[in-house]
Amino acid sequence: MATIPTDEETGEFVRTGPHFDARITADGRSGWPVEPGRYRLVVSRACPWASRGLVSRRLLGLESAISVAVADPIQDEQSWRFTLDPGDRDPVLGIKYLAEAYHAAEPEYDGGISVPAVVDVPSGKLVTNDYPQITLDFATEWTAHQREGAPDLYPERHRDEIDEINAGVYADVNAAVYEAGFAAKQTAYDDAYRRLFARLDLLSERLATRRYLVGDTITEADIRLFTTLVRFDPVYHGHFKCNRNKLTELPVLWAYTRDLFQTPGFGDTVDFDHIKRHYYQVHDGINPTRIVPNGPDLSLFATPHGREELGGRPFGDGTPPGPPPAEEVLPAQW
Repeated sequence: MATIPTDEETGEFVRTGPHFDARITADGRSGWPVEPGRYRLVVSRACPWASRGLVSRRLLGLESAISVAVADPIQDEQSWRFTLDPGDRDPVLGIKYLAEAYHAAEPEYDGGISVPAVVDVPSGKLVTNDYPQITLDFATEWTAHQREGAPDLYPERHRDEIDEINAGVYADVNAAVYEAGFAAKQTAYDDAYRRLFARLDLLSERLATRRYLVGDTITEADIRLFTTLVRFDPVYHGHFKCNRNKLTELPVLWAYTRDLFQTPGFGDTVDFDHIKRHYYQVHDGINPTRIVPNGPDLSLFATPHGREELGGRPFGDGTPPGPPPAEEVLPAQW
């Protein structure tokens, strides 16, 4: 079902950047002003890039300002579709496929259809699929509409350090698991595998003495790492051949992931059913039988982690988010 773009000569997986990179800003300088209720965040709960937006939105309390549409984890030839909704249409945008919003913005567009995507509800046009910038703008441009007690996920005094950490994590963790899984030649796989575990070892060293990646609070850097780590044992270890170690065999990173998973705003956005069905049933070139494995034991995410001993203040001077909106509460995960 899925066509994987790879370089014919090197066998490397080729990831294209976001084509639509407009920004929604407080002053509207890009032509898209911050306006509660105007925009809809389209996600798949299976996708780590989209999951960043779900975590950020929850932590900042933007649920009432930015509505969310959840696509079916199983794509068809037209990519992300709204078959989880009555009539197979998103009830707000009125469309069956996310591609319709892409083509409303650019009728001749013939590139990939990706999530997360932010759509302008009145016009039905896609505004942006620039996943790194979407969450940064949630943190910095939507401050007037964040909840009372919202954390500062991109504190100005730490931005250079966050950006540096994010660059390494993107290249060697977020992207590298895909580069290993979709590699068409041994050398391409070997390179991605090597970089992945070298970076995980460095992150283990860094997090052995500090609770969070930057400073003593949760930041954008933790969100970006978490959405890959939480998928590691259910998907990447076996499906993508990232099998030097399971996450559960890396004590520091396993405890760090459990700590975040048990923090309001993280685990309550994770849908393991969507994650596993998407990867194992869509990537039929890797898993031609499309059988979804029963393991691993997901209840282990709820076990004690001991990271409190490192100190830190998860939300800084802020407070935890309240429960998710009733329509966004997920079924029990185990």
